[in-house]
Amino acid sequence: MKKILLALLLIANLPSVAQSTKVVIPFGGNAFASGSSVITDDGLTKWSDPKAVTVVYFRTDLPQTFKLSLRLRVPVGKSRIRITAGTTIFNKTITNAAFDTISIGELTVTTPGYIKISLKGLSKTGNVYAEVTDLIVENVNPDDQLTYVKTGSSFHFGRRGPSVHLRYAVPAAVKQDVKWFYNEIEVPQKMDVVGSYFMADGFNGGYFGMQVNSATERRVLFSVWSPFQTDDPKSIPDSLRVKLTRKGSTVHGGEFGSEGSGGQSYLQYPWQAGKTYAFLLRAESDKAHNTTTYTAWLKDVAAGNWMLIAGFNRPQTAANLTGLYSFVENFEPDNGDKIRMAHFKNQWIADSNGKWYELTSATYTGDETAKKNYRKDYAGGLAGNVFFLQNGGFFDSFVPLGKSFERPAGKAPVIDLNALPTN
Repeated sequence: MKKILLALLLIANLPSVAQSTKVVIPFGGNAFASGSSVITDDGLTKWSDPKAVTVVYFRTDLPQTFKLSLRLRVPVGKSRIRITAGTTIFNKTITNAAFDTISIGELTVTTPGYIKISLKGLSKTGNVYAEVTDLIVENVNPDDQLTYVKTGSSFHFGRRGPSVHLRYAVPAAVKQDVKWFYNEIEVPQKMDVVGSYFMADGFNGGYFGMQVNSATERRVLFSVWSPFQTDDPKSIPDSLRVKLTRKGSTVHGGEFGSEGSGGQSYLQYPWQAGKTYAFLLRAESDKAHNTTTYTAWLKDVAAGNWMLIAGFNRPQTAANLTGLYSFVENFEPDNGDKIRMAHFKNQWIADSNGKWYELTSATYTGDETAKKNYRKDYAGGLAGNVFFLQNGGFFDSFVPLGKSFERPAGKAPVIDLNALPTN
């Protein structure tokens, strides 16, 4: 008995050995499909096109060897599929009609970063190759927290990818009297991906920037939130409704919902990658009526002509511009696997007397998708003498959030503020 007790004591005092872990990566939040294949919250469906490729992503911080499996089923018949990870290829024949975990093989990773696992159909006797719900990764080093969109989170926002921002430092001397905000954007060639919103002039109350809405349509968008908190614009009391005061002749004016509610305007405008566009925003507060009217103008810097976008009157707001920032986001989940980038140039503000002050310092931040370690394909900082933001596409050179950057001084805009168009 004494020997047994001694042995138990010795075992209890042995140093613990970290156990490898198993991670389940849902296709619903981490996969992207081509052709007629569809990614839903439940995973990959309608996989019938022999040319279609589905890719699922995750990121590792340490070199290691993983054991890979897929949770899938073949509703009818027998299928043969190809799984590719880098230069490693696995061909599998699958016949299980009920969902089951099918072992794929081992993958050795020598360089940390994003891992791309591709699926392609080789042959099938049924209508589809397979329905796939999850990638299972085993033998994960316990010191490595893999980056992927977790079950229980929003797969919609996870597949859209992280949004990143630049929050500008306003000089203390003018902080309470910011009437004008000027900014410039240039989107580099091939970075103007469908679903992108490149927002130049953000403030506590709204945002102003340019979008890629489809392969044939682009917009300049200016929106102002109602102070009434709701996602349904129809529920806003009339006394708290943002009212359109003016707009350009070809600008659409209306409302928006789903992510807060308020007044929205947009101009269908064929802006181009590689060109620089200037955004100008004015706030006119009316303390007697406790309202502020925000007005936005756009200019193609090379062409030199300002265009009125719109003006909105916001109730219960008698304040100048605060919380100045810019951002880049993707609003199309199926394009979350593509890189987008913007350069932000020459930020200036002016007070109520029209005196200009330069904004050369910005803090780089991100949304919940970035903060919660769901995606790490984001970056921001300095590109030469301008600020930049980049997101999407599962690139490896991400920049940690929270850093502040200082750009070189530029030149103040030359604008006749009294001659801006009013219609």
